[in-house]
Amino acid sequence: MQGLRHLLPRPDLRNNTVTDIRVNTGDVAHLPCSFQHHSTLNQVSWMRRRDWHILTTGVYMYTSDTRFNVLHQEGTHEWTLEIKRVHMADNGTYECQMYINNKLISQFVNLHVSTPRANILGPRTVYVQEGGTLTLLCVIQQNKPPFVFWYHDEDLVDYNQRLSVLTRVVDRETHSRLTIHNARSSDSGNYSCIPANIPPAYIQVYVSQGGESVAAVQRRAHSSANPSLLSSSSSPFLLLLFLPVLSIPYSSSYLLLFLLILFPPFLPSSLLLSSPSPLLFLFLIPAALYTMVTTHFLPVR
Repeated sequence: MQGLRHLLPRPDLRNNTVTDIRVNTGDVAHLPCSFQHHSTLNQVSWMRRRDWHILTTGVYMYTSDTRFNVLHQEGTHEWTLEIKRVHMADNGTYECQMYINNKLISQFVNLHVSTPRANILGPRTVYVQEGGTLTLLCVIQQNKPPFVFWYHDEDLVDYNQRLSVLTRVVDRETHSRLTIHNARSSDSGNYSCIPANIPPAYIQVYVSQGGESVAAVQRRAHSSANPSLLSSSSSPFLLLLFLPVLSIPYSSSYLLLFLLILFPPFLPSSLLLSSPSPLLFLFLIPAALYTMVTTHFLPVR
């Protein structure tokens, strides 16, 4: 508010009015202006105080921006400035002016523009028992968006007897509620609430399988999100397990090293890599070459 009010003139405003209008980006803004005096087409003007640009005089437009329009019905005192598809740059103070007996009377409108957001209430990860009911509530900071879609992973949610969506307006917000009855393990995954022209909101859902407890599902989800040290990202640690191979005499060490490199299935299943990292080969191949050189080509002292 303070960032806008400094654009207002300092003189006594007792004969003027100040109005605050709040809209979201993409909405249509209507800035009211009404003079209870007789006015002619050339007496009422709209001006944007940020750059002192005169937008309208009477019903005539003085801007190339087609989003602006003045709404006036002949014989009335209403001179409403309409701004379609509001941008954040439209935020600011607008002045409606009328001259009466060589005296200027102004009405000021502070336009507050904000970017609406979508939010699925609750924690970012939800656990539910198989056969139970899951309810996800998406709150959108916009009144009546053109549409609200729900996605399960990459697929649009298929509404049926088990899955239903109820979308309604509450005050200046839109609430979209996704309900899943008789939850199945196939219902696990990422759910997205995607309103029109608004960044989507996400939530992860895990459904327990059979008699599996919610705690077990949580542990399984945690282990999948946090792999152990024996992973492709930590393959240098495996070098510590392979170093003793270098102490095996000569040809046996070559054989084991190359078997480990070329044929990972020889390793115990607990040590296998799901995706072997190139770092593993960068460590093992030089080790094998070093062993060959030191045992065959360097003289023994």
